[in-house]
Amino acid sequence: MRYCARCLYPENARPTIIFDDEGVCSGCRYHQSRKTLEINWEERQKMLEQILQEAKDMAKARGNSHDCIIPVSGGKDSHFQVWLMTKKYGMNPLLVTFNHSYNSPAGLRNLENLLQKSGCDAIRYTAGLDSVRRVSRYMLETVGDLTWHYHAGIRTFPFQVAVKYNIPLIIWGEHGFAELTGIVSLEDFVEFTRWTRKEHDMRGYEPHDLIGKGGITLNDVGPYIYPTDEEIEKTEVRGIYLSNFYTWDAKEQGESMMREWNFSPVAYERDRTFNLYAKIEDHANDVHDYLKYLKFGYGRATDDASMEIRHGRMTREEGMEMVRYYDAREPSTLQNYCDFLGFTKKEFYALVDSQRDPAIWARNSAGEWEAQDAVFRHPITQSEEVQRVVQSADRTFAPENRHLYYNLKNPPLPLDDISLNKQSIKFRVL
Repeated sequence: MRYCARCLYPENARPTIIFDDEGVCSGCRYHQSRKTLEINWEERQKMLEQILQEAKDMAKARGNSHDCIIPVSGGKDSHFQVWLMTKKYGMNPLLVTFNHSYNSPAGLRNLENLLQKSGCDAIRYTAGLDSVRRVSRYMLETVGDLTWHYHAGIRTFPFQVAVKYNIPLIIWGEHGFAELTGIVSLEDFVEFTRWTRKEHDMRGYEPHDLIGKGGITLNDVGPYIYPTDEEIEKTEVRGIYLSNFYTWDAKEQGESMMREWNFSPVAYERDRTFNLYAKIEDHANDVHDYLKYLKFGYGRATDDASMEIRHGRMTREEGMEMVRYYDAREPSTLQNYCDFLGFTKKEFYALVDSQRDPAIWARNSAGEWEAQDAVFRHPITQSEEVQRVVQSADRTFAPENRHLYYNLKNPPLPLDDISLNKQSIKFRVL
């Protein structure tokens, strides 16, 4: 397997990754472009101001008090988006949450905190637990994703709300796939489209494709049905990404939200990564990420370490150790999800067999699956040396970052909210 000469991504990374002639991946080049392209960020923010003013004018003409929708989960990005729109730009957003039922205590705590700090109106749709079970089970069997309904819900339900309440603008944070694997260029000003929702977030499936499968009915997929073209055209709704208009550093923004609005990380060692402040609201993320590892041979530690390397806060050697330690670990929550979906662990692993990438997985002499390669098996050569990022004085595992990244030698201090000090094995619907 070939790995990026700068970060730790393999050439089979999803959804799309490209290596250039120097062995550097498209995700690293995208990150680099945010600093080296001749981008006038002030000019881009003026463009954003114009978009926001147009939304305000449209809302006023329609007699609508809400000028935009911000999809929120309670995470660091949700806090930053709402804080920025309300405090800097004077927007009056309607906050929209798709409650997928697989909630963590940190997620519920931070969502409540966001609503209290922002004072904004909010709508939360809670998917029925029986429907969640049917959809999760079928999509796990079909594409190896028990969280398909997450992506389908949060990428669809806000548009249903926009159409219902005649709101012209939906504001997302970062373009996630661009940040990880560089699927788009910063110069493209990519906006949300129905096609990317289906192909990237929903794995090529529309909700009607699920009806009649695994007991799934039309009622089960209601929140995932995208409005018609006529409804979208009438509302004139568009979805934009703030990362097109602002430099984007999740650590910096997370810390600012801890200061400004009391966003909280967790204070326990996570099963799948060293990061203590990102994706902590998603209880099923550990199993979702473990499935990625079982299919493609890399996981959340690769994602997080690669971002730290790109920012110059972590060396390649440090990142490789994080991958070695975390990527292959079975999450402690796996049995809970198997019980909920009606699988044994043996059946769970058998489901993944046909989905494993043969470029990385093969059975050994004992008939057990074995990864044929990993980034930490590769010595650092001159190719990697010449691609090293200039190191920042801000080190990932510095003492002042102990609350942001788990360091066994210097673990985080306990938090006042005891639910954030120990991992919960079971998810919470509400």
